[in-house]
Amino acid sequence: MRRALLAITGLAAGTTALVVLKGAPGTGQVAQGLPAATPVGTPDQSGPATTTGPAATDAAPERTTATNRPTGRPGGAASRTPGGTRSTPGGAGTRGTPPAPRVSSAAPPSATRRVTGPVISTEYGNVQVRITVSGTRIVDAVAVELPQGGQSDLRSARVDDAYSGTSGAVVRQQSALLDTVSQATATSDGYRRSLQAALDRALG
Repeated sequence: MRRALLAITGLAAGTTALVVLKGAPGTGQVAQGLPAATPVGTPDQSGPATTTGPAATDAAPERTTATNRPTGRPGGAASRTPGGTRSTPGGAGTRGTPPAPRVSSAAPPSATRRVTGPVISTEYGNVQVRITVSGTRIVDAVAVELPQGGQSDLRSARVDDAYSGTSGAVVRQQSALLDTVSQATATSDGYRRSLQAALDRALG
């Protein structure tokens, strides 16, 4: 009984396998029509050879470098100029401009100035002189103070007439080396001393 069951089971399995194989037509033919595996890198007769390795990868960077190469056309990439600096069309160079010279804001001293000498005391009274200087030249001299009263008025007038003014002895001599006025020695000496001190302040 057991043998009969095994025989029936084996027959059924074989029949099922035969039906499955017959139900897929062309399977054997497709398998037979496939060509044998061709090694990679071996040229085939039906097309160009396929290459791999460094030779195949070097071609792309060369084309990329050619398209990125700088040109000198307007509007293009930056171009090199003589001297190694880089400049762009229409732009300024990279070299900095020199700084502007400094201009002093201080006003120059006045060309014409007045300087007053000290008060000189004499036996007849005080004497003081003021001069006007233009550059280094005396252009005027004035007696600010002279002895007054009695005979002093006469002596002071003589000294003032001889030394002071734009055409007096001070402007003519351009110094305090003046001749003494007759009968007015003390007043003349006081005038010259105050004048010398004023000159030292103005031109010293």
